[in-house]
Amino acid sequence: MPGAFSEIERETITVIVFVGTFFLAVGAGRFLKRRAGVRLGLLFRLFCLILAFYAAIVVYGVHASWRRHVGAAAILLSTALVVALINRYVWDFYFEKKRQTPIPHFLREVVGGIIFLVILLFVLSYGYHAQAQLNGLLAGSGVVAIIVGFAGQNLFAGIIGGISIQLNRPYKVGDWLQVGERFAEVMEINWRSTRLRTNDAIYLDIPNNEMVGHAIVNLHYPTEVHAMRIRVGVEYKNRPNRVKDALFRAASTANGVLAEPKVKVFLVDFADFAVIYEIKFYMGNHSRINEINDAVRTNIWYELKRQGITIPFPIRTLQLERRAARPVQEDYDEARTILRDEPLFECLSDAQ
Repeated sequence: MPGAFSEIERETITVIVFVGTFFLAVGAGRFLKRRAGVRLGLLFRLFCLILAFYAAIVVYGVHASWRRHVGAAAILLSTALVVALINRYVWDFYFEKKRQTPIPHFLREVVGGIIFLVILLFVLSYGYHAQAQLNGLLAGSGVVAIIVGFAGQNLFAGIIGGISIQLNRPYKVGDWLQVGERFAEVMEINWRSTRLRTNDAIYLDIPNNEMVGHAIVNLHYPTEVHAMRIRVGVEYKNRPNRVKDALFRAASTANGVLAEPKVKVFLVDFADFAVIYEIKFYMGNHSRINEINDAVRTNIWYELKRQGITIPFPIRTLQLERRAARPVQEDYDEARTILRDEPLFECLSDAQ
């Protein structure tokens, strides 16, 4: 370009390129923000300024050593645009809007940091030819990474478990879960742990890797309607059909038990002292599980009492056997035989 234009023309073209590049980049950013909702901040405006400046010095024909520094700065600042596009189209649109999966802010920051680190290594390696220095740095950082990995393996396991929960969505905030013998509501899912509140208002903070590794029953999936079961034993003398009718009425009229699906009663076992029946009923409000179970059991007791059906106590039959007394002479003969077998008493007579 030098020699083809006069100095004034070169300066004019440089200014036009600078202004045009800057406003073109800013205009593209505003378009992405207004039409696509891409959030662009101060770093993007700085990127537009550095990009316009780099385009201007290239057009002007500057070949100073600091030119590559400007180019490197423009490439590094372009990370802001890349991260903003990923936040909008990957995290916001695909995961949160399309898959209804909330992404923790921590995960967004980690991915953004990794992207910046990759671009930085690329610039240092190919822009400044620092492969040898980077190899030594990576070797040292590998040792540090191993140490940090061992120290924070539980933390990293929790983070990976949180990512798995967010992607697979076995449960979400507001769902009721059965974890072991406890019933609890999901209050919060973060990048490290899941916070639960039991029906006794006890808060549990369980690491996500433990949540992923244990069998969990989601009482809100696929619907909030789930069955519960209660067992009761009655005496053998009562006819099964009569007992089933009484248990059906008791469970069906309990407060909190759904009318549909209907209550079912099963004869499940013949125990030592009672016939065991199982009542299967459905409920939807799992925050009242203690109250509903109490209502069902209370109705069962009163209904069986009205029908004259007894819930038996455990019965144990003990058989006592009285042995006849042994004759005195037999005991005497047995004792004498034992003493005769001892060398110490050989010299004694029977009377002695």
